[in-house]
Amino acid sequence: MREIVLDTETTGFRPNDGDRIVEIGCIELVNHVTTGNTYHQYINPERNIPDEAFDVHGLSEEFLTDFPVMADVMGAFIEFIGDAPLVIHNAEFDIRFINAELSLLGQELLPMSRSVDTVRMAREKFPGAPASLDALCRRFSIDNSNRTLHGALLDAELLADVYLELIGGRQADLELARNKVGDALAVGETQRRDPRPHAASATEKSAHAAFLEKIKDPLWTN
Repeated sequence: MREIVLDTETTGFRPNDGDRIVEIGCIELVNHVTTGNTYHQYINPERNIPDEAFDVHGLSEEFLTDFPVMADVMGAFIEFIGDAPLVIHNAEFDIRFINAELSLLGQELLPMSRSVDTVRMAREKFPGAPASLDALCRRFSIDNSNRTLHGALLDAELLADVYLELIGGRQADLELARNKVGDALAVGETQRRDPRPHAASATEKSAHAAFLEKIKDPLWTN
């Protein structure tokens, strides 16, 4: 089963007002294991970067100027994600921005049904507890000390670890544990034990006979 853990950085919160994506980071999972296959791209948003957004991700207009625009990278991004489910922290935000970019390019939009929202998963699993990525990293003892600023690829890497913990940890199906047991016990090396005695003792037989004598007109004598 292939899944893509995805994160974006943007110029703001409102794509309908002209905010754009400036960075995309993706991590590939196959059968809930990271494969090392990633997609990462900085994008020239063709607009200014508000101070509030720069304070979050540290990506300036000057830095992004020399990177390709969305029209030049969207094809590679769509090819990378394929038809895999998209694991996203606050999926509505990222899907809304990706669909705004797709709409500008006249391309097919992504349905929300493709997304797996880890914020929703965390709130269902830990009602009332903080559900931010940093809070979940602390809960699961995931090292996020390098996260001084938001970054799409780093956040996707952290989210992949968080997601695996949310679904039960890296051995959710105990398959690895079963494999270890199988390796330790090779065929033909199992120890045989003598069968345990199950015959009743003389005392037990006497007590049973005395008990049967107390039953009036038992069915097994008819």
